[in-house]
Amino acid sequence: MPAEPVYLVIALAVVANLALMAFVIVPPMLGRRGPFTAPEALAGDDRVDAIRRAAAVTPAGESVAVDGVPARAYDRVVRIASWVFILATTVIVTVTGLWPDTAQAILILLATAGMFVLVVHDVLPARALGGAKFVVEGSVAVTFATLLILLTGQEKSPFFFTYPIIVAGAALVVSPRVTLALAGAASTGYLAAVLAPLDDGLLDPRGAATVGINLAALVLLAYVTMVIGREQRRSREAAIVASTVDPLTGLFNRTFFFSALEREIARSSRSGRGFCLVMADLDGLKDVNDRYGHFYGDRVLHTVGEVIRAGVRRIDTAARYGGDEFVVLLPETDPTGAWVLGEKIRIGVSDQAVPGPGFEVRTSLSLGIVSYPGDGQTADALMISADGAMYASKRAGRDRVSGPPPAESAAAPGEATERV
Repeated sequence: MPAEPVYLVIALAVVANLALMAFVIVPPMLGRRGPFTAPEALAGDDRVDAIRRAAAVTPAGESVAVDGVPARAYDRVVRIASWVFILATTVIVTVTGLWPDTAQAILILLATAGMFVLVVHDVLPARALGGAKFVVEGSVAVTFATLLILLTGQEKSPFFFTYPIIVAGAALVVSPRVTLALAGAASTGYLAAVLAPLDDGLLDPRGAATVGINLAALVLLAYVTMVIGREQRRSREAAIVASTVDPLTGLFNRTFFFSALEREIARSSRSGRGFCLVMADLDGLKDVNDRYGHFYGDRVLHTVGEVIRAGVRRIDTAARYGGDEFVVLLPETDPTGAWVLGEKIRIGVSDQAVPGPGFEVRTSLSLGIVSYPGDGQTADALMISADGAMYASKRAGRDRVSGPPPAESAAAPGEATERV
């Protein structure tokens, strides 16, 4: 096998992958949206997507790479698998002497792969590549496997197994569409490696059979791991919803809310941009339960949850705080904006009626508004202030919004409406 064409192929592959890395890295470094990063406004608005966006870190404070996989765990697995494979292959090549004509090129390829792993997982900041990390690593891994097979006997190479490892590993953390694309790239790379005219002879029947069986095995493995990975993601998403969403109102639960509040306090402390917190209490829920039964009390709570969810923004976090209490976290919002939202929710609840046989159940909300850091610099202090503002609304006659002086002077609350 001539050495010069092999070195040229390696050089072209390295340049192509460096160009891909620059294509996905440079735009974020210049403050622009990367080619593989969807803008927030175009993201899906389903509940699980909202949970993924809001739960940007695990409870221990560890960042999440994708689909609930902690970034630190992902990096550790990739580093261990990559370095073990590189070191094992280096030992095999140098000790066995099976590929004397291309041994130098193989060692150069292994060294280049080691440098890539070092740069991506140790030198670059953890969030430098973002979601494009899987695209870059998949491209480099497939290119590496293709060149390694090219240098170690083509269809006789013992390193075909690197393709299934790449595809199967990716299927556990990326979408089925990306898995299929990666499997297609791996199949194309394998065919290119075994059909490259580096030797004068063509594939014999045994070699052609080996290639066909390997490709069939790769496609089947991609399908199996894709299905398993998809079902695992569905189960994980169902568990996420069950542990973070209140089933009656469809809002987040108390535990999730406090995690979001702590994250927002940390973010606001770094950025210097404040936020607001709205606490609301449903007026007269006990009377509804006593007079009409808990079924209609639950219907009222569900209706209030729908009104709140329809009124908040995608970046807001609305939660059921307790039995008949609700909270809304409003990032980068001043008291006037929070007051407008509070009035919108209050009016929306007042306009709603839960129908029953021969009657309608109507109720109202008493809301309190506080802001960070003026009304509290910790989660507990903010909640105490919000609770006080909410009970100020109740003492003033219910069905109104109370908050800091600037918000109170922005609008005059009307008289409380008599409700059940």
